Parts: sequence; C-alpha cells; structure tokens
Amino acid sequence: MKFNPQQYRIKDEPGVPFIDPVEIQEIIDGTESSVEKVSTVIARSFAKERLSMQDVAVLINARDSVSKQLIRDSAKELKKRIYGNRIVLFAPLYVGNLCSNNCSYCGFRASNTDAVRKTLTESELIENVKALEENGQKRLILVFGEHRNYSPEFIANAVKTVYGVKSGNGEIRRVNINAAPLDEEGFRVVKEAGIGTYQVFQETYNKSSYEKFHTAGKKADFNYRLVSLDRAMVAGIDDVGIGALFGLYDWRFEVLSLIRHVNHLEACFNIGPHTISFPRLQKALEVKMDTKYLVDDDDFQQLVAILRLAVPYTGMILTARESEKVRKEVLQYGCSQIDAGTKIEIGAYAGKFRENQELNREQFYINDNRSLGDVVRELIDDGYLPSFCTACYRKGRTGEHFMEFSVPGFIKRFCTANAILTLAEYICDYADEKTAEKGWKLVEKNLEELKDFRDTDELKSRIEKIKSGQRDLYY
Repeated sequence: MKFNPQQYRIKDEPGVPFIDPVEIQEIIDGTESSVEKVSTVIARSFAKERLSMQDVAVLINARDSVSKQLIRDSAKELKKRIYGNRIVLFAPLYVGNLCSNNCSYCGFRASNTDAVRKTLTESELIENVKALEENGQKRLILVFGEHRNYSPEFIANAVKTVYGVKSGNGEIRRVNINAAPLDEEGFRVVKEAGIGTYQVFQETYNKSSYEKFHTAGKKADFNYRLVSLDRAMVAGIDDVGIGALFGLYDWRFEVLSLIRHVNHLEACFNIGPHTISFPRLQKALEVKMDTKYLVDDDDFQQLVAILRLAVPYTGMILTARESEKVRKEVLQYGCSQIDAGTKIEIGAYAGKFRENQELNREQFYINDNRSLGDVVRELIDDGYLPSFCTACYRKGRTGEHFMEFSVPGFIKRFCTANAILTLAEYICDYADEKTAEKGWKLVEKNLEELKDFRDTDELKSRIEKIKSGQRDLYY
C-alpha cells in the first residue's frame, strides 16, 4: 500500500503548501458516482490498494441510499478486519486557555472578554492528573491555547510533570499534545519530553473561509499552519495528528483535503498521520455561528465511513462534542479512539473552578458528559473491547514502523492482546461489580477469538499476574 504520488499541480515537497482549492473542487465537481463505481472503489480499499483522490470523490459524491449504505457497511467491515473490536480510550486535559488568536467560532478567542483566563499551576496540574488516574485513565491529550506563555519549554515541562504523577496503580503512560504549531526547534524540545502524537488541525482547508474565521494572531497565517506538521516530521516527531473542524466549509471539500494532506505527508516522509480527527462545529460562549455548512448527522456518518475506507491504517478520533446517541451510531463506521469522562473546563477534573455552569473557561460545549466508567460499561455491552494500550509508542511501533505493521493489518495481533491486558487492569483497579462481571466475560470471549492469531496460554498467564497485582504488562 505504498503511496504512489499523483500528478498534482503542486509538487509535494517538505514545507511547501500543497492545497490547490481549484484542483480539489474540480475533482469533486468532475467525478461522477454510481453504485457500480462505489463498489469498484470499495473493492480497491479491501484489496489494500491506495485510493486516488478521484476514488474518494466517487464516495463523496454518492447520494443514493444504496451507495451510502454500501459505504457504511463496508467501512464497518474494514474496521473490523484491521482493528478488530478495540476502542482506545483517552481524556483531554486542558492546561490553559490563554490565546492570542481570534478564531470566531472558539470560546478561547482573544476578543472574548467574557472568558475567564486560567493556566493550571504545577500543583493544580498534578491534582487533575491524579483525579484522572484514580478514575482509570492511562492516556491523555494535553490541550493548550495558542499563546506565547505556552512555549515549547512550558509544554515539555507539563508533559514531564504528567508522566511523574502516580496515584495508587494509576499512571499516565502516553501524553499526546494539541497546541500551537511550532518551529522545528520547538518541536524538538517537545519531542525530548517523550510525547506521543502532536496534533495540529487545519480547521478548514479552504483558504478563503480560513481567512474569514481567523483574523488575528499567528493562526491567521494559513500556510504556516498547513505545513506545520512537516516541521514536526523534520524535527523527528513521526506521530502526528491532522483534522478539520466540520462546519466551516463544505464537508466534501474538507474530506478530500484531508486525503490530500495524508498523501502529502506520505509523499514527503513515507509516513501518514497517526490519527485523523473530525470534530463538528458546536456552540461556545459568545459565538454566533453561520449555519450554511453545518454537517447533519447523516452526512457526518457518511464522512466518517469514507475516511475509514480511504485511509484504513489511520486512527480515527470521535470526541465528546458528539452526543451519546451519535457516538454510539458513528462508532461502528470506523472510529478507533474516543474520549470518555471528558471535562474541558480548566481544572474541572479535580473539582475546582466550577463556581457555576457558565462556559466561561470552556472552548465549546460537549454533548457526552458520561463518566469513564459509564462509557466503558456501554462499550462492553455493545461488544467492543475497551483499550488503554500504549504499547506501540513504547515499543517503537510509531511513524514508518507503525505503518509497516498497521498497513498490512498485522497490528491486530499485538493490539488485541494489549487491549485485553489493559482492560484486565481496569477491571481489577476501577470497575464496579457489574462492569467487572461483564468485563471478564468479554475477556474470555476475546481470548477464544484470538487463538488463530497467537498463543493465548501466555496471555492468560499475564492476566493472572495482573490479578495478583502486577501492572503494565504488554507486547
């Protein structure tokens, strides 16, 4: 499934902006779709062939009910083949909401004088990490407003602090970052702290719309942001996450642009993104939204399924911006990671700074307020295997190495076993009686299904060690 560069009008070179809006729109407008064409494209995806931009446009332009259902059913099956029934769990931890940008859709924007600005002190950060660990979290994404105070050194120190917090059997084993784009030296500083994935979302890939929504701060520079992850790659960060905020422009354009971004990274660095995120525009404090491009639930399900078929190896993140009902539906079409027990008000995990219910410290509304325990229980009930695994990062299966494992689908035999082990830890340390009973039954079921991939006797031995008190056993 090696990337074969297409003859784009803009040649892919590191650091060179690669989005040609006319070209992308021409592909969308000039590509016809039919059930037969959709079936052909899906067959290529299942054969692990690289889908072209025109292939993806066939899926994007499918509007008849038969084609749309075929896309969803196929995405569901492809995810099952590659990832099994695993769902990786994490939590976002907002460290600070100072921001010098003025993104019109965001509660953090500099012009929002009603926002109460707050940056966690080191002791407050530790308090919140402990609270997360005591609920069973093992993976965090630290989120920072884009502000000079949140320098690479500040971010790196926060990461080191988080890794140093231990509460009982709790510990954070992977820290990902969502923060401002950095220069190459800045990315090197953050990499040395031991981060996992560095996320930078373009928000919208349409430059005209981008400039309308981003009017101040460094983020107003479309091209600087667009190639920011090129700089991360050059600096040695080979796990990067891309994304778009759906609702700022035509979702079809954004999907095709995400694929163009994937192709650019693979052409320049032989490594695609580790994750793709697709948050939908939500309400926020003092934000007036243009509803022209808001994505309804049906199109949202469709775009998720299309992305899964287009980029099978990439992790896809579904956040608590979506409601419990929407998440339950969309999860089956290709998502592999979700947040749970999410609180995005600064300091809220430790129960601080919640004097009222106003969104004075939050970036946007979230729509799934369930606890981690509630989400884990529902996943188990629905037959998913909750996973807190961080093994690939610590075993060096990242970047190009991760691609070598994941593109052929071999990663399944590592990840399922590790998911079982992390679920066993969660059951022993955090689950209530009913969840534990259901969880052990799910473990047994997955052990039986895993026999074709590996020797399960050794895996069962590790589970017994976990029951006896050992932790952090992984392949």
